[in-house]
Amino acid sequence: MLDDIRQAAARQRTARTLRRMRQGAQRLLSGKGELGGMALARELIDRLETLADDQLDGFFDYLAGELSPDPQAVLALAQAYAAAPGAPTLMPLMQAIEPPRQELLRRLNRMPGGTAAVLRLRRALLQRLKQRPELAVIEADLLHLLTSWFNPGFLRMKRVDWNSPAQLLEKIIHHEAVHAIDGWDDLRRRLQPDRRCFAFFHPQLEDEPLIFVEVALLPEMPAAIAPLIDKASVPLPAERFRVAAFYSISNCEPGLRGVSLGNFLIKTVAEQLQRELPRLRTFCTLSPIPGLAAWLLAEPDFGALAGLDKPAVLDLEAARELLRERCDGDLGALQGPAVHEHMDGAAAAALQLLCGAYLAWVSPTAAGDPVARFHLDNGARLERLNLRGNMSGKGLRQSFGMMVNYLYDLDQVEASHAKFREGEVVRSRAIATPG
Repeated sequence: MLDDIRQAAARQRTARTLRRMRQGAQRLLSGKGELGGMALARELIDRLETLADDQLDGFFDYLAGELSPDPQAVLALAQAYAAAPGAPTLMPLMQAIEPPRQELLRRLNRMPGGTAAVLRLRRALLQRLKQRPELAVIEADLLHLLTSWFNPGFLRMKRVDWNSPAQLLEKIIHHEAVHAIDGWDDLRRRLQPDRRCFAFFHPQLEDEPLIFVEVALLPEMPAAIAPLIDKASVPLPAERFRVAAFYSISNCEPGLRGVSLGNFLIKTVAEQLQRELPRLRTFCTLSPIPGLAAWLLAEPDFGALAGLDKPAVLDLEAARELLRERCDGDLGALQGPAVHEHMDGAAAAALQLLCGAYLAWVSPTAAGDPVARFHLDNGARLERLNLRGNMSGKGLRQSFGMMVNYLYDLDQVEASHAKFREGEVVRSRAIATPG
């Protein structure tokens, strides 16, 4: 009985909160006064910060249901435009098509704390989309707005160094998603003069890095990650810098998923380093291949890969069988160190051939490796494959220890990007091809 009373009271509180929020949103959308609108927006932002899960679900229902376009009005205006195309009929149609929730989100975004509130709202929405696909209409609006609000032209790139605020350094440690930072000594080494870290910041979120990239300045293109993140290594003198290797890029804000920032950050950093250090001649990555092991262990049909002729397919099948033989019938053994410690030249060549096929022919498809798709779509060239590039547990599980260098030729990135969009991966002669 007592539980029933408590549940009823909770439902009443939820209903009361949502009713007030709906009323506030309607007043904010209909209000003309600037000062009154500011107060209403601040109140809504404050309430969004304290909503329980059931209340947030109710607010999403309100956004999707009551703040969608009026279908009858859209139909009438579309018919008017079809009958007499032109600005007088098109402009009313465009206004009617835009969901009122977009304007609500814009008005919230104008207020201090509004941008952060909208990002929190999208984080919560993304967690619900799989179970509640009807909320995809809100996601489309949020992605549209955030893509404009977080245009790289509005962002500020800053170098993060050892003199940066401790709070920011803690966030770099926390958000590093590729190669975990092992405490302050590790971070300090990654911020020495031969290592750089750059991040994008938004004017409304000045203390919050949105995305950051780590760079190693080296004499030559790196083949393995361990030396780059060895916190006991000795920094190199500036006169030996010839290569800038991007070895980690991490997103810090889940609410910006799908908003393209990393490609602009890499290109902006490359241009700045080129100005600062004219001796730099090569800009490349040392990248993981997180989808390789899962792809090969799923026994892919090589004949289904577009662009491969029969001899090439036979080469790939032979390479797979050779590796299977070396693994005593279980390709999963490639995810452990023992096989690699005794790998002969033929097995190494087979693994490189299969890895190259995965990156060159699968990357342009939706099933392609996410890191490969990011760099290749960004205009990088598939440059070199590295056996035993990452022999950590994670590296072996994901890619059998393989890593890859993508080359950023700043004069060719646009052409390479265009070819990738047409299904072609630009690659160097060092990438072995079957056939």
